[in-house]
Amino acid sequence: MQSTKPFTFVLGPEQDCEYLSNKSARSIFLGPNAPINDQIYSKLAGHGFRRSGSYVYRPHCNQCQACIPLRIPVQDFSPSKNQRKTIKRNSDLTVVSRAAAFDPTHFQLYSHYLKSRHPGGSMTESSAEDYLNFLKSPWGKSRFFEFKLENRIVAVAVVDYLNDGLSAVYTFFDPELASRSLGKYAILWQIEHTKSLKLSWLYLGYWIKSCKKMAYKNQYKPVQAYINGEWNLMDG
Repeated sequence: MQSTKPFTFVLGPEQDCEYLSNKSARSIFLGPNAPINDQIYSKLAGHGFRRSGSYVYRPHCNQCQACIPLRIPVQDFSPSKNQRKTIKRNSDLTVVSRAAAFDPTHFQLYSHYLKSRHPGGSMTESSAEDYLNFLKSPWGKSRFFEFKLENRIVAVAVVDYLNDGLSAVYTFFDPELASRSLGKYAILWQIEHTKSLKLSWLYLGYWIKSCKKMAYKNQYKPVQAYINGEWNLMDG
């Protein structure tokens, strides 16, 4: 990993894994005094790193490599029959790009989404400050994309712009519109947006094969996985 040799990494403490029961989790973080900007982060994303707020990290668990970074080569992507149905189902939505800033309507939707989809989770009682600390970074190039049904915001996708692609940071949506598959549609829209920018990749973050919450991430074909320091196409 030549581009990160000058950097300092810090090994975080062990904690309960949020995705696999009876497992502990650990991450390595870019050191607090390491240089960071969108250019450097783009290189780190190419080596399986991710951000949460301003923190740049990668899972580093003892005796477990279940978390696998995924990215979609968007120029080769072709939607499946079900994905085409999802696109058609949401063809009445408009998408508006917003600055990465606090918006009370976004936050209200975010809170409603968490309480419905992730009850009892560590983020459920997030404050406005927690919300921004999770989704924004002082150095990133980020946008909040509103998906609107007429004048109503039904979903928001937070996206980072990288040198070679986009990174899907987080998407939240109205859980009462489950039939629209808004989370899946947001990814399909981001794929097309990445294509339109003539970029190569949509980075999806981490996927765990045995975690149902992440099952959607490998449904976009083709998809590449970062394993043993290399990106390769996933089989199946």
